[in-house]
Amino acid sequence: MRLRFSRAAARRALFSTLSLAALSISAAAHAQAQGSDVEQVVVTAARTRLPVTALPLTVDVIESRNLEQQLAVSGSVIDAISNLSPSFSPTREKLSGSGESLRGRSPLFAINGIPQSTPIRDGSRDGYTIDPFFVERVELIYGSNALQGIGATGGVVNQVTVGPPRRDGVSGKVLTQTTIGHDMGDSVGAKIGGLVAWREGAFDVTAGVAWEKRGAFYDANGRRIGMDNTQGDVQDSKALSFFGRLGWQLNETVRLDLVANRFELKGDGDYVTITGTAPAVTDGVRAKRLPTTSIRGPVPGAPAANRVETLSAQLTDSDLLGGDFTAQVFYNRSRDTFGGDISATFQDVRIAPVGTLFDQSSNRSRKLGARMNYEREVPGIENLTATVGLDAMNDRTEQMLTVTGRAWVPPTKFQSVAPFIQGNYALLDGRLRLAGGVRFENVELKVDDFETLASYGSRKVAGGNPDFKATLANGGVVFEPTSGLRLYASYAEGYTVPDVGRILRSINVNGVDVDTYLSIEPIVSNNREIGGEWKRGPIDASVAYFWSSSKLGQFLVKNSGGIFDVQRQKVAIEGLEVNVKTRTSVPGLDLSAGYARLRGQTDANGDGRLDTNLDGANISPDRVNLAADYAVGDWNLRLQARAYLKRDMGNALVKDDFDGYTLADAFVRYRLPVGDLSLGVLNLLNKQYITYNSDTVAPAKDKFYAGRGRTATLGWTARF
Repeated sequence: MRLRFSRAAARRALFSTLSLAALSISAAAHAQAQGSDVEQVVVTAARTRLPVTALPLTVDVIESRNLEQQLAVSGSVIDAISNLSPSFSPTREKLSGSGESLRGRSPLFAINGIPQSTPIRDGSRDGYTIDPFFVERVELIYGSNALQGIGATGGVVNQVTVGPPRRDGVSGKVLTQTTIGHDMGDSVGAKIGGLVAWREGAFDVTAGVAWEKRGAFYDANGRRIGMDNTQGDVQDSKALSFFGRLGWQLNETVRLDLVANRFELKGDGDYVTITGTAPAVTDGVRAKRLPTTSIRGPVPGAPAANRVETLSAQLTDSDLLGGDFTAQVFYNRSRDTFGGDISATFQDVRIAPVGTLFDQSSNRSRKLGARMNYEREVPGIENLTATVGLDAMNDRTEQMLTVTGRAWVPPTKFQSVAPFIQGNYALLDGRLRLAGGVRFENVELKVDDFETLASYGSRKVAGGNPDFKATLANGGVVFEPTSGLRLYASYAEGYTVPDVGRILRSINVNGVDVDTYLSIEPIVSNNREIGGEWKRGPIDASVAYFWSSSKLGQFLVKNSGGIFDVQRQKVAIEGLEVNVKTRTSVPGLDLSAGYARLRGQTDANGDGRLDTNLDGANISPDRVNLAADYAVGDWNLRLQARAYLKRDMGNALVKDDFDGYTLADAFVRYRLPVGDLSLGVLNLLNKQYITYNSDTVAPAKDKFYAGRGRTATLGWTARF
C-alpha cells in the first residue's frame, strides 16, 4: 500500500525534476561556451566499467581530497559519510551502528566489494572494519539493489583501499594527529600512520600500519559523555591496523592483486557509566534532563572490542576475448566482543543463583567467498554491453557467552550462490540508454538442534536447512538530451535475510522447527526512483525521488528487558533528495547545499495496512546540508553545517518527538615546504545536543547520550 502522502510528494518531486531540467536546458547555451565538465567516473561497486552517467542510479563518490577533510574533522569513515550525505542518518557516535541507515534502510558496507556485514547475527560494527588511513575513496550507491549481493536494502557503501604505486621506486605517506576535546586532560587523543609502496617493473608492494588512541569525549557543557560499555564505544579506546598489497602485472592487460587488512579496536575499560536524570515524557514531549556521564572506574569483564581480518586475491583482464574480466576470492573473519553485566537474560540457576551470574557475549563470523564478472559488447548488436557474473559465499556465525561458554545464538551457516546478467543498450548516439538485468539468489541456512538460554525457558529447538530462492530484477532508462543533463528512472530490488540470530535466540515457546519457522523468510525490498542531474559549467545539481517497500521487512522493537527484538512487518519508505554545488564568481570559492526528506510507515498490527510511522530506530530525520569551500594558493578551507530538522513521530510505536539541532564544522589546510598542516574542528559552535538515536529510541537511563562538544584535531600529512 502506498503511503497516504505519496501523490502529493510525487508531484513535488516530479515538479522539481522538470524544473531542474528546464533550468538546465535554458542554461545550456551559456554553458556551451565554457565546455562540458562532465567527468566519466567509473564506480567499481556498480560491477561495470561503464561510467556512472550510463547507469540509472543515484551515485556519490567521496574522493580522496574530500575524504581527508572529513576525517580531519570527525576521524571515521562512517562520520564522513553522514556529514556529506543528507540521506544518511546521524551517527550514534559509538562503535555500534545499530539504527544508522541510508534512505531509511541498512546499507551494505564493503571493502573493495567484499561485504563486511554479518547477516546471520548483525553485530552492527561494519562501519569500523578498516582504518580510514588506508581508504582512498568511498563509493555510495543509493537505494535497494543486488549489485553486491545480500544486504544492500538501503544502498552500498564501498570503501576502496589505496591502489598500487603509480611509478617505479619508493613512495608513500605518513600521518600524525592530535585531538583535543574539553581540555588537555583525558580528552586528548593521538594517531600515527605510515604507508610505504615500492614498484619495480611488473611487481609492486604496499605495506602500512596505523595506530590510534582516542580519549574520553565531552559534551558542549564540559561533561564527560557516557560510555556504552555493552555495545561498544570509540571513545577511551585504542586501534591498531595493518594493511598490505602485493601486485603483479602479468602483461599489458592482466593483473593479479593480493590485499590483506587487519583492524582491531579495543576499549580501555577506564570508565563506568553514571546515570543523569531519568528520561521522562510529559504530554508527548520529552522533559529536560541531564544526559548520562562517566567517571573513572574499572569495567567488569573484558572491554568491548572489534577485530576484523580480510584477505583477498583479485585477477583482472581488461582485454579477455574483447571484454573486461574480474575474478576475486576472499576470506573474512570478525569477532565482535560486547561488554558484560548481570543481565536477566544471562541468568541460569543451574550455574549460579539468580542475580549473581555475570556474562558477556561475542559474535564470531567467518566468510569465504568468490565473485566473478565478465563484460563486453555483444557481438552483432552494436552498442549493447552485457555483463555476466557469479557470486558465491559461505558464512558461519555464532554468538557465544564467553564467561560460561554457552551458545546464545547457535552456530548458523549461510550459503549463497547467485548468477546474474546485466545489459546496457545505447541508442541515439548514446543519448538514450536502456539498462536492466536479473540476479538469481539461491540461499540455504543450516542450523543444528539447539537449546535456548534458561531465561527463554531452555526451549529445545529443532534445527533445519531452510532454503530460499529469489529472482531479483532491475531496470531503468537514462536520457541525456544535451551534454551535462541526465534524466533517469529505475526500478531495482535488494535482498537480505533478517537478523536470524536475534530471532533464533529469543524463541520462548516449545515445538519450534527451524525448517518451518516463518520469521526467517528473506526480505526483498524494491526501490523505484526518478531523478535528474545537471553537471555543466559552474553548476552541479541533482534531484531524486524514490519509493522503497518490502512486504516482509525487518523492524526493531525494544522489549521489556531493554534488548531490541526483530519483528517482521510490511515497511514502506518515500524520500526526496536534492543536492546543488556551484562555482562562484570569486576564484576558488565553491558553495554547496543538500536536502533530504524521508517518510516511512509500517504495518504494526499485521492487518495488511500501513498505519504506524517509523520511529527513530528505523528512519532518519529530514536534514539540510550547507557548505563553503575556498582554495587559494597554499590554503584550503571548508565551513560546513548540517541541520537535522524537527520531527513529530506521530503514531510511531516509540513516540519520542525530535526537536532537531544544527551542527557546524570547520577545516583548514596549509601546504608547508614538506607536507600539509591541517586543523579540523568538530561542532565549531559548541552546540549542546542529544544524539538522534538516543533522543528517539526510548533509551534506558544509562543509554541517554549527549553529542560531542567542540573538538579540534591538528594533523600533519606528507607524501613522498
